[in-house]
Amino acid sequence: MAWEEWEQLKAQATERSSARMRLNQLADVGGSGEQGLMVYQDELGAVGHEAHELHGDLHAQADIDGMGADKQGNGTTTRAAVELKRQNFAMGGALSQAVKTWSSQVDSLLQACAHISNHLNYSKKSYAHDDAMIAASVRHADGSAMSVSELNKYFK
Repeated sequence: MAWEEWEQLKAQATERSSARMRLNQLADVGGSGEQGLMVYQDELGAVGHEAHELHGDLHAQADIDGMGADKQGNGTTTRAAVELKRQNFAMGGALSQAVKTWSSQVDSLLQACAHISNHLNYSKKSYAHDDAMIAASVRHADGSAMSVSELNKYFK
């Protein structure tokens, strides 16, 4: 009796183990097995909104060249670099170069955030328009929606 119980426990453990391993695989959905790309409009809007928020935060907080700007538009870091150079400190040139490099990188990131935000907003509107056009094209003349089985006739 003990041997049969041992064999049963081993079989159950094997079943549980193989079930866990199957979690890492995509279930076969028939056909080619490929999954289409699915994006929902609210997700596009959310990512676009986050990119817009990041753009605003970066613009407000990462501009070390413009912080504490004087009447000429020179920030405190730039003025410090100029003063250090004037007094013949090598760090003045290095600080000036660091500000230029930082500002260039921040500008690139700001442009990328703006591009992402604008593109996703455009995509959201474009997909909504496409969805409306598709929905209109799969309706009967009286405006009622076609059933899936009716649509399926066109694919045979």
